[in-house]
Amino acid sequence: MPESESLSEMLLEQSPGCLWLVREDLVFERIWGSTDTVLGKPVGALSGNCALDVLEAAVAPAWCSRFARALAGENLYLRERFGNATWYISVFPVRGKDGTRYSGGMAREITPWKSAEQELRNTVLSALKAQDYERNTLSRFLHDVVGQNLTALGLQLDLARMDVESISPETCLRITEIQKVLETIMEQVREYSYHLNPSAVERAGLRSALDRLTVHIRGRFAGGLRVNVDPSLKIDPHIASALYHIAQEAIENAVQHSSCSTIEIAVKSTRNGVSMEVRDNGRGFDPADILGGTRGLGLLSMEHYAAQAGLDLSITSDKKTGTTVRAVVPETA
Repeated sequence: MPESESLSEMLLEQSPGCLWLVREDLVFERIWGSTDTVLGKPVGALSGNCALDVLEAAVAPAWCSRFARALAGENLYLRERFGNATWYISVFPVRGKDGTRYSGGMAREITPWKSAEQELRNTVLSALKAQDYERNTLSRFLHDVVGQNLTALGLQLDLARMDVESISPETCLRITEIQKVLETIMEQVREYSYHLNPSAVERAGLRSALDRLTVHIRGRFAGGLRVNVDPSLKIDPHIASALYHIAQEAIENAVQHSSCSTIEIAVKSTRNGVSMEVRDNGRGFDPADILGGTRGLGLLSMEHYAAQAGLDLSITSDKKTGTTVRAVVPETA
């Protein structure tokens, strides 16, 4: 072996990350470095074997999908957590000198580089908290000040209509028309106040709030929308509010991005505590995909509400079967 190739092999073998080549039949052709963390199996167990057969059943479909996308010419940029460690993973197309196609992969731990990102994340979460405070303040103003003044105005118009009913029927009709406009304005104020701060979660319970949410969504979503909440559940209002916000963000993501025909919300009791799942049958995504996923403000908001209420939040998604957002209330919560 020429010295340059020997040095290249030594560099790859002793790299702090890991690299691999996967053939078109999804068999691991070559591997450099340790794959125990990223792929869940040691090099000896992977080399020469098909990924679908040798990887753990829980992760094999996702990895095979990634390899297939790279073999088709796509570059993937992923970020995954394994325990307390965060890894940056690239999956990319490789073509041999004889035209053979491979799926190349390169993974490197980036846990020490996360501090700056975490600071930015904390800044965004602080902004979300400030936004929540402003929304609640505006909601209270609309309900307590604007709403009550409009109600008082309506009562005054009632008195004025009764005063002129026998004297000027035309004026009475005009006042009635004004009252109809006023009722429309009052309803719009109530709806907007509710949208800013859906306090019905605390007043009437999670089921009632979710039912009202689905009524709003149906106005712009033609598919099926179902809500199933165990009526025997007793959920703390603070936790119920967090579950509502998570459901709201999950539904918005599904409606806007997944092209789904069905969305289902299920809240039930499990062995691990109360859980809520928001499932859709749309076009899923790879949650680890930095560019192709939906790690936008919606996901940050869900993580924010989950963290505030002490919920365990997870997202599973598949391009064929859709996405499930799951929030679990631990038994100690």
